[in-house]
Amino acid sequence: METISLARGIPAPECIPVEELADCARSAIERDGTTVLSYGPVGGYQPLREWIADRHGVDPARVLVTNGSLQGIAFFADRFAGERVLVEQPTYDRPLKLLAARGADVVAVPMDDEGLDLDALRDALDSGPRPALLYTIPTFQNPSGRTLSVERRRGLVELARERELLVLEDDPYGLVRFDGDAPPTLFELDGGERVVYSSSFSKTIAPGLRVGYFVLPQALDAELEALAVSTYITPVLLGQATVYEFLRRGNLEPNLERVRGLLSARRDAMLEALEQELPSATWSRPQGGYFVWVELPSELADTPGVAVVPGTDFGGAPNTVRLAFSYVSPDEIREGVRRLAASFSGGAAGPAAAAAAAPASRGYAI
Repeated sequence: METISLARGIPAPECIPVEELADCARSAIERDGTTVLSYGPVGGYQPLREWIADRHGVDPARVLVTNGSLQGIAFFADRFAGERVLVEQPTYDRPLKLLAARGADVVAVPMDDEGLDLDALRDALDSGPRPALLYTIPTFQNPSGRTLSVERRRGLVELARERELLVLEDDPYGLVRFDGDAPPTLFELDGGERVVYSSSFSKTIAPGLRVGYFVLPQALDAELEALAVSTYITPVLLGQATVYEFLRRGNLEPNLERVRGLLSARRDAMLEALEQELPSATWSRPQGGYFVWVELPSELADTPGVAVVPGTDFGGAPNTVRLAFSYVSPDEIREGVRRLAASFSGGAAGPAAAAAAAPASRGYAI
């Protein structure tokens, strides 16, 4: 029996517009090959910078296009190495590892179903040295799937201004919305004074192109570009030019509609399976994104035949787990949740099913 992965936070193969991107890459080379196949400015492919700048209402000089948004987060970890950094609890494990490797004093601030707890954030601000940065994923958070409420967004922006707190808003999932209306970003509420905005085309077009970006305050623009120069000679201009051609053709919105349809069916399958198989657990109910956060009836043990990522990887409790619905099919999601439920006495599946399953597998978070 093959292991089903509910661990991979990546788009299903059918989400990736392969033929369109192949044609866009060809057109990018034919139109601007001497630029995109050579060394280029560290800030990124200029037409793409201008497209992003226009979308966010800023000068293109404030846009830094990176080799995936995680590369840019690594630059922030370098910039604030050894300093006090606030993060959500739980939060994406890669920034935690990057910050830890650079000696940062990482302080986790609790969340609830409405996102970051602002009272707990105030306590963290009052209880130690002034932090250099707050890292937050306010929309369809990785790993919890939660979204910060509009009221708390406004409160967070006000608090950041009051305390002169720099906020890094990581927003790779915001456009992958299935239900409800999109709230304003922290960047929009703030006006770009205290909030750095980060996003990526990995979830909206294709992750293998490795195109992320940051909208930076002028005070950080030169510093982050200097870190980029010291890391790589040139960004991957061909990937950036391919993304730009895709956007220039007006393909983003139709592609988003298609991706939303594919992923919303998977989200629905996961929520239905949890209702049926794990009624003794509790879980988040995301309106978009890739993940559901589950609090299990007991500590996570072996999960035969299904790969998951334990919540402890993200700073969560031992009885929590992140389940990704983005990659596998709805039928595989239902079976994967059934196998997970078989690991717990409170699950609907019985011990015979667990005994028949494949060996346990631990997932690798993305």
